[in-house]
Amino acid sequence: MTATSGNHGSEPTRVGKLGLVGGGKMGQALLRGLLAAGLVREEDVNVVEPHEATADWWRENHPGCNLSDLSSALKGAQVVILAVKPDMVSQVASQGADRWGGKLILSVAAGTKLAKLTQWFGTDRVIRTMPNTPALVGRGAAAFCCAAGTKPEDQRLANQILSAVGIAIEVSEKQLDAVTGLSGSGPAYVCMLIEALADGGVAAGLPRETSMLLATQTVLGTAQMVKETGQHPAALKDAVASPGGTTIAGIRALEQNGFRSALIEAVAAAAGRAAELG
Repeated sequence: MTATSGNHGSEPTRVGKLGLVGGGKMGQALLRGLLAAGLVREEDVNVVEPHEATADWWRENHPGCNLSDLSSALKGAQVVILAVKPDMVSQVASQGADRWGGKLILSVAAGTKLAKLTQWFGTDRVIRTMPNTPALVGRGAAAFCCAAGTKPEDQRLANQILSAVGIAIEVSEKQLDAVTGLSGSGPAYVCMLIEALADGGVAAGLPRETSMLLATQTVLGTAQMVKETGQHPAALKDAVASPGGTTIAGIRALEQNGFRSALIEAVAAAAGRAAELG
């Protein structure tokens, strides 16, 4: 199981004609990454977005893209990205009628399993993915799984699309609920961590703005340090914790209040809920 990013060095496969069904935040993030990676041209993108305010965003930020209805978006599209809410997927499938055949369908609809997707769209050339919100700043973590009808080149293309906004990992479908609990929901946990650290700084006497800046940079820098050094987080933690010092006193307080257990239970609870929704 290998994580890949947009800088994996191989020659990218161009998407060709792309239909983007749902032009909200995740659709916007994915297209930004695709454009930056040179995987698609604006004039080859048809966006289906019924909400006028969001459609205005596309007109202002990507005037070269075509705002269209579903029928026009599907015409000639080699790849269709479904970036709609889960309760809209079956409706979109029925609106497209029998025009889904021959296209690679990439679904970002949480909890909607491959069995349902292949049934609704009448094709098993479907890939299901769970991205997360840091894709909005090009630092996403996505996992994906493939239906039986996908080809190796489909899997490579999905990997490139998702890697354009972060990293991508192929997993089995049964693991996607765990992915949802960890990286899908994880940004919320990290935001709570930053908020709590900043509150602690304020309680200790720092101004709010200073405390928030220090908390945010500490989380960002530590994550980068873990990634770049390859060291286990426990080893990096031990390097900060001097005998009888300030850090070990803080760690003891965290352990007394169930910090690690709370995070483990949060991931498990979110994964369990994802399984229920599916």
